[in-house]
Amino acid sequence: MLNTEGRSRFNVQPNLVNPNADENTQRLMTYLCDIYGTRILTGQQIGVVSTPELEILHEVTGKYPAVYGFDFMNYSPSRTERGAECSDTDIAIDWWQSGGIVTFCWHWNAPKDLIDLPPDRTWGSGFYTKATTFDVHKAMADEDSEDYKLLIRDIDAISIQLHRLQDAGVPVLWRPLHEASGGWFWWGAKGADPCVRLWKLMYERMTNMHKLNHLIWVWNGQHADWYPGDEYVDIIGEDIYPPDRNYESQLDRFQTALSYTAMNKIIALSENGTIPDPDLMLRDQALWAWNCTWYGTFVYNTVDGRKVYAEKYTELDQLIKFYHHPFSITKDELPNLHNYPLRD
Repeated sequence: MLNTEGRSRFNVQPNLVNPNADENTQRLMTYLCDIYGTRILTGQQIGVVSTPELEILHEVTGKYPAVYGFDFMNYSPSRTERGAECSDTDIAIDWWQSGGIVTFCWHWNAPKDLIDLPPDRTWGSGFYTKATTFDVHKAMADEDSEDYKLLIRDIDAISIQLHRLQDAGVPVLWRPLHEASGGWFWWGAKGADPCVRLWKLMYERMTNMHKLNHLIWVWNGQHADWYPGDEYVDIIGEDIYPPDRNYESQLDRFQTALSYTAMNKIIALSENGTIPDPDLMLRDQALWAWNCTWYGTFVYNTVDGRKVYAEKYTELDQLIKFYHHPFSITKDELPNLHNYPLRD
């Protein structure tokens, strides 16, 4: 049983950093706060093209995840101008309308200066530091520069997609500039300061200029030095890829996430490979708000032309346990979030 201090860390008020957050977004945040520390939302990421993860999960567990993860990657201007296409916005609208929860990340292709050198530094890998010479520090240092204006262009392009979601009434768990402290993405390649300033620029532009009031801001910088401040963050996410079939609760990372701020914030497992065991999460009180298993081989392999569940990371029995555990919430167990009661 949790002591008083332990219980208090799961007591989060549903106060969003955007005071103009719309009603659906307030309802979703209230629901997240209500279940935090008592249940985990099951989640799954989609691939950059239509991929079969959800149907495979349903085939083997009889359940769909509560949270579906999408990516604005192929809406990045430096990809669309090279012919990239994407339907994630449309799929996300359908998912919300069918009763699910939506989260988006953005593998932001650098606005320019893509190296485009096969095999692993092509324009299609342009979100990686190794595949571009675009300098975020230089861009953020000069608001009159072409580079800064291209950052604005790209933020505005993604805001168009976010407006479509807002117009459809879809609240979004919005996770931009993820894993910044790792340095493997260009937005984190020049240290914390320009990345934090970019986060604040994105927040201010999307919130105040574009009037996007359906976003719950999920910060995933993974180091305290990269934290932009409580007034810019609703939820803290950690991305964790443990060894194959390691079902530990990831308590150390949960505690690290708690240490980024003295203010109570919801903590989510915003990406994972192997899925932690719910019994171990409960034992350790590492009570992640949701998980989001990454796509592809984390879920399936192709055998004789047929896509089948892959047990390399999470064994089938363990997956079934997770999807049917009393701690876990699957899509069929979600309330009607369109009319979920707000707190007085």
